Amino acid sequence: MPPREAVKLQRILAEQVELRRIAEDFAVLGASDISYMKPVDRLVAVVLTFHWPSLEPLESVHAVSPIGFPYVPGLLSFREIPPLLMAYRLLKRAPDVFLCDGQGIAHPRRLGLASHLGLCLDIPTIGCAKSRLCGEHRPLELRRGNYAPLLLNDVQVGYVFCSRNGVKPIYISPGHLADLDSSRKLIERCLGRFRIPQPLRQAHLEATRIRKSLFAGSG
Repeated sequence: MPPREAVKLQRILAEQVELRRIAEDFAVLGASDISYMKPVDRLVAVVLTFHWPSLEPLESVHAVSPIGFPYVPGLLSFREIPPLLMAYRLLKRAPDVFLCDGQGIAHPRRLGLASHLGLCLDIPTIGCAKSRLCGEHRPLELRRGNYAPLLLNDVQVGYVFCSRNGVKPIYISPGHLADLDSSRKLIERCLGRFRIPQPLRQAHLEATRIRKSLFAGSG
């Protein structure tokens, strides 16, 4: 669909997003990442699953897909969800909660990648982004564990969170079937030595590895 129609659909879908506390007794956590193969105009979508709360790896699947939607800021879910769903269907066991490298409701139309994907999968989703798409927050001391509300039009849509001392923060927002506090607390439990939560970092590394191996194989 053209971007103008995608914007209209976002506004409709945003009305269906439901925020609720994530249950603490789930068993499988999922995480995803997308890597762009620019020379061949393809996307590599990776989905990893982990035992919760140990974060022991369970499965790793991926899909390579042609790009069906242009790169338009604010509409990335229309570009990335099709290959993510292709990969997701390859899992032997579906996750109970899913982490996305992107926004949840911290989006101009309150429908970032995590919210959109959560509606597609009907499971709790959380957005964890490396940069801010919208909203404002008070100054944050860059000390691990510090956080501040992220506000959009005076409504809280997420948290800006310092995951490592002296390093720029990450942006956490609920996607669908999640809420602000349980999203933040879950991300906190996923932190390791790096800025990015461990499951998302592992998904990123795997997506990069697969992209490089595909290029090496084609050569």
